[in-house]
Amino acid sequence: MTIAVQPDIPNYSIDDRTPGSIAVWILIYAELTEFALFFLVYLITRAHNPELFSAGPAQLNTAAGIANTLALITSSFCMARAMAAIRRNNPQRCMHWLWLTLACAATYCGIKGWEYLWNSAHDVYTRKNLYFTLYYYLTFNHLLHVLMGMVIISWMLFRTRLGSYSATDHEGLENGACYWHMIDLVWIIIFPLIYVLG
Repeated sequence: MTIAVQPDIPNYSIDDRTPGSIAVWILIYAELTEFALFFLVYLITRAHNPELFSAGPAQLNTAAGIANTLALITSSFCMARAMAAIRRNNPQRCMHWLWLTLACAATYCGIKGWEYLWNSAHDVYTRKNLYFTLYYYLTFNHLLHVLMGMVIISWMLFRTRLGSYSATDHEGLENGACYWHMIDLVWIIIFPLIYVLG
């Protein structure tokens, strides 16, 4: 008598799948493509103007860039904690972490606004040279994405308060979290490229 041996079938859980919906990943790839193209423009322009670009970072407020990096890294941590809370079916704790994420985002915007004021006081403006034109384009474009992310987080807070998400149904939160982590990832590339390497 032979015993049929069934092949090992992986036991996938809900956490093994890619978070979020296909729509948000299409959006994320589109946004990353946009930034990648401008990073490419930046690198090509830098290759043709090495002295101009090497002198650029010294004229920026690096402390503001570092503070913004810390604010966004902290925001990603808070967003991850919010997602962990909803997976434990704890919407109140999730909202707590979402509020902290929003506070970090607001801190980023405040620092960026102050940095732009500091720039104008130190004769740093968009048409000063190619380096500063690209600096303003990349950082202002990123700031707009942060503001959009804040709108999304506010919507997530509203929906969480209404009880729309649970441990088994939270794709909307995952979509927002994926978008927010994309924003942080882009800044982690912008900061050394603009503020350090020049």
